[in-house]
Formats: sequence, C-alpha cells, structure tokens
Amino acid sequence: MSLQPNQKTAEQGSAPVKKRTYTRRYTRFAIDTRLQVKMFQGGEFSTCWGRSTELGEDGIGATLTGDLEPGEIVTLEVTLPLSSYPLTVRAIVRYRQGLHYGFEFLTLTDTQRETMRRVCEMLAAQA
Repeated sequence: MSLQPNQKTAEQGSAPVKKRTYTRRYTRFAIDTRLQVKMFQGGEFSTCWGRSTELGEDGIGATLTGDLEPGEIVTLEVTLPLSSYPLTVRAIVRYRQGLHYGFEFLTLTDTQRETMRRVCEMLAAQA
C-alpha cells in the first residue's frame, strides 16, 4: 500500500481529533491591582507578588514573580476596589502560561462572594 504525504491508515488513527472547548461560568473583566501569593513549597512558606490582569466571580488571572505549578493550592491577598481591606482567599492554580497564571477561588465566604459580585458589576459597567 502506498501513502501520500500526511495520509494515515486506519490503524494510525485517521479519525479527526476533536478540540475541547471551554466555557467559563463567569465572565472575566480586566483589572490591574497588586496581589500577594503565599505558598508552601519545599518544606517552607514563601511569598511572591504580582499584578492581576482579569477578574471573575470565581477566579483571577495574574502575572507573578514566583514559580507555581497547576494544581498547587495557595493563599491570595488581593486589594479590590469597593473594599477597605484585602480579600484573602484560598485558590488553586488552574493554568500557567509563562509568567501568567489563572487561579480559581476555592473558599469564599458569603461576604467575599458578594464583594466579588459587586466588583465585577462595577468592572462590567466600566468596560
């Protein structure tokens, strides 16, 4: 049997590959604010700093000075508009692209959830 370039036999998996599409539960909004990330790595606690790039009711994207891996659990301290003190919340690293990270919030109190909702509404009105 002769094959043309880039032609595959059935045994080689000629079926088309379906790409996964991902839909967020909440819309993300552009935001630029400082944040602190606290993590436990190599048997000790450490801290790094960064700037947020986007915010949603269930997570935040940020560019950081540290080195984290997807699946790692961290504590975030984020100063948000409409809040007089930093939001402190546990989060999981969902993705990493170079120095940019995506975090999903793991534990939000009802008050924190309401603050996130109000901040996102304000950011949506500004967009």
